[in-house]
Amino acid sequence: MICLGKIVNTHGLKGEVRIVSDFKYKSSVFKKGSHLFINDDELIINTYRTHKEYDMVTFDGISNIDDVLKYKGKKVYIKKEDYDFHGILNEDLIGLPVYGDGKLIGNVTDIYKNVNQELIVVDKDILIPYVPVFIKSINKDKIEINVIEGLLK
Repeated sequence: MICLGKIVNTHGLKGEVRIVSDFKYKSSVFKKGSHLFINDDELIINTYRTHKEYDMVTFDGISNIDDVLKYKGKKVYIKKEDYDFHGILNEDLIGLPVYGDGKLIGNVTDIYKNVNQELIVVDKDILIPYVPVFIKSINKDKIEINVIEGLLK
């Protein structure tokens, strides 16, 4: 399962929810008929729109605020196998070894998202900007980076 984001609130009285999500491939997921998972519930998107920084969603069979209140504060997931994403998901990078100048630097432990860019976290204490000037290549087995002076401790 891949985490899309979190339901932060409801909107109106007809069961619409506000989701905060920074998922890269939102346009592939947030559309009518897509299946979302919250706790043990599988819900199907009925409508989708954006409003300010929120992804606004209603679900099939739900038309009352009382039916979505239980989801407030919960994370929203999808099944990876239900989608064919054209690109690398951040979730796929976790655990990959990172090499620079042919030497193992460490393994990816997280992807940190700040205002300007994403950062690849290596062994919990090395931050590498996830931008082309630093990333030489990524495949299913490893990440190769350009080691620039001052990047590593």
